[in-house]
Amino acid sequence: MILDHLPALQVVVPLLAAPLIVLLRSGRLGWLIATAVSWTGLVVAVLLFLRVQDAGTISYAMGSWAPPWGIEYRVDALSSYVLVLVSLLAAVVLPYARLSIAAEVPSDRHYLLYAMFALCLCGLLGIAITGDAFNVFVFLEISSLSGYVLIALGRDRRALRSAFQYLIMGTIGATFYVIGVGLLYLMTGTLNLADMATRLGAVQEVRPVLAALAFITVGLSLKIALFPLHIWLPGAYAYAPSAVSAFMAGTVTKVSVYVLLRFMFGIFGVRLVLPGLPLLEILTLLSAVAMVVASLVALLERDLKRLLAYSSVAQIGYITLGLGLGNVDGLTASVVHLFNHGVTKTALFMLVGGIALRAGSCQLDALAGLARRMPVTCFGVVLAGLSLIGVPGTAGFITKWHLVLSALQAGQWWVVVVIATSSLLAAAYVWRFVEVAYLRIPTGPVAREEAPLSMLAPAWLLVAACIYFGLDTSFSLAGARDAAVMLLEGAR
Repeated sequence: MILDHLPALQVVVPLLAAPLIVLLRSGRLGWLIATAVSWTGLVVAVLLFLRVQDAGTISYAMGSWAPPWGIEYRVDALSSYVLVLVSLLAAVVLPYARLSIAAEVPSDRHYLLYAMFALCLCGLLGIAITGDAFNVFVFLEISSLSGYVLIALGRDRRALRSAFQYLIMGTIGATFYVIGVGLLYLMTGTLNLADMATRLGAVQEVRPVLAALAFITVGLSLKIALFPLHIWLPGAYAYAPSAVSAFMAGTVTKVSVYVLLRFMFGIFGVRLVLPGLPLLEILTLLSAVAMVVASLVALLERDLKRLLAYSSVAQIGYITLGLGLGNVDGLTASVVHLFNHGVTKTALFMLVGGIALRAGSCQLDALAGLARRMPVTCFGVVLAGLSLIGVPGTAGFITKWHLVLSALQAGQWWVVVVIATSSLLAAAYVWRFVEVAYLRIPTGPVAREEAPLSMLAPAWLLVAACIYFGLDTSFSLAGARDAAVMLLEGAR
């Protein structure tokens, strides 16, 4: 029965689509195939999420080799949540991508871009669904290598430099990760994540395990772009094609956070992470610094894409802050912000892509009076910006409310002050766009010229989601809480 093989289909379909697109060598067919694959992936992810809600964790043995001897795909409350996020954003971005890519990438490279997009999607979904530590590394590299190419296809020459910088940092992060996995394999004799967590409790020699924890944490922090290891992110987001920026901003760092959550609480757990080491305290401090410093840098940026990129560094700080607080509300905030920020930032980058297409620039000085030319686009930026700030009634507020509850529960009042300060800074850099677009006098023609409907409609779908998930949290918050409870139970 095909429903029994949904975990395999989640990865196999985009994996097979990539070489097919290359063989056809057609940009239009490549777009059609990639779009069909993304929507298929969304259907599969939703079905898996519903099955996990009804029947609990799904274990799928590849090739009928029973785990831990064979490779296992494992879908639980957390992984199914991430699968829905990644496949949803891919399904929304690809309809948007056709005209955006046509304007930004030479036509003879379109099929390559869609092939790399399918590979990147395969890697991200594979990371979330595999139950094997080495397979996580394999899928990390699939998503990263295709991501380097996607960024390098940007029309700005700085895209090549940004892709190379991302390659160097990503390679270092992957190397650290695989060294840590090697140490864990040495101490436990298994690569299956569930089996590794069980065997780790019986390990007497702690120092290699601590070294593994250090290597994996630093390696994944590079992939996450946790401050101060964020150097690759601003250029990668700013100079990649707009559709690529939108997809990567919503998914790549979020999936890496998922892996960090899985290892810290699912593998190492309470024995090493919570009482024995100051790891969570260090993570909390770095997150707080990221939230403030990156927001200050965003406030000074003149390029709208780079402003949003530094905003992402700050928002990653919110995600890791909840992880560092280490209680149910904190982890709930971390997991729900994977979704909320993914939706919000993807919407913003899609809208900015429309601005770049019509205005020909993302420099704030060139966007004076833009709201008169593109009122629908600019209003969308404002609404999504409110979610970044965390205004009540938006998705971003849900995250910040639970972070505040978590900080108060942990007795850390200073964290509440940092959250408030970062929110005020977010309001300031969102206001910069409002002031330029709405209050300045246009320097050129003011004829109304919105982005094409095929670009505007998907972006506004996510803008509406920013409001909807701020009002109805039955999926986003409830799913995140289930995942947080599961993580903390695993840590014990």
